[in-house]
Amino acid sequence: MAPPNRVSEPWSVREKVCVVTGASGGIGKQVALGLARQGARIVIVSHSKARAEAAVDEIVHTSLNPLVNLVVADLSNHEGVRRAAEEIDRRYGNIHVLVNNAGLLVGKRTMTADNLDLTFALNHLAYFHLTSLLLDKIKASAPARIINTSSMAHAWGRMEWDNLQGERKYNQWRRYGTSKLENLLFTFELARRLAGTGVTANAVHPGFVRSHFASTASPLMRAAVRFGMLGAISVEKGAATSLWAATAPELSGVTGKYFARGAIAEPSATARDEAAQRRLWTLSENLVGLA
Repeated sequence: MAPPNRVSEPWSVREKVCVVTGASGGIGKQVALGLARQGARIVIVSHSKARAEAAVDEIVHTSLNPLVNLVVADLSNHEGVRRAAEEIDRRYGNIHVLVNNAGLLVGKRTMTADNLDLTFALNHLAYFHLTSLLLDKIKASAPARIINTSSMAHAWGRMEWDNLQGERKYNQWRRYGTSKLENLLFTFELARRLAGTGVTANAVHPGFVRSHFASTASPLMRAAVRFGMLGAISVEKGAATSLWAATAPELSGVTGKYFARGAIAEPSATARDEAAQRRLWTLSENLVGLA
């Protein structure tokens, strides 16, 4: 349990270390910018050095906050996650906010260096692995917050335990929805395990946002998404719920929740299945070698 005097202080991210993955563009960059504007120390984690360096320059210039740094790592593979965690651990004495945001909609089944399906590896397993490796430092920094980017698409996901990585059948939209369901299962189990530590874990639905998340989808899906973008919200609006989850003083101590449009939302019945939450946790531990 964090010391009482620290828990009772009004929550603010000013001068706190905030790690945001997938922040070289889209929602992640806007979340990092919003946190920088509030005086946080930002750590952007991205696999693209060139894009991330440009994002850092833009955030520093726009927020007038020079405390924005970069960790280059490919979170789709175990070695990349370990390298990122080691660098963050080495460079920072505390971690107060972790926003797991990196993710893709992948058109066809693609295998990573660890022989895992890319959608599963990046959209779920990277959240689990990076959080697990940084968890001791996050708990030592309490009060602290973990925010996982999920989606309303989780409602279309299915926990087909014999087809978790598209081994039998791959459907890009179903796989994406399942990965967002896995984000919720992970968040709720994590929150339960963190009870009493001063660290909260919540998930957010950012909304249907005008971003490039479908750039790796099939041509037909890309066309459908582009058409749908006519009614999509801006990345600024899409980042709003994640920023609220990370910064709102009224959310101190609120954990194990799913947020949408700046309020608590109701997840699917499957996402609330505690047996599925525990099963996914154990499976994930085994896959990343943390069992």
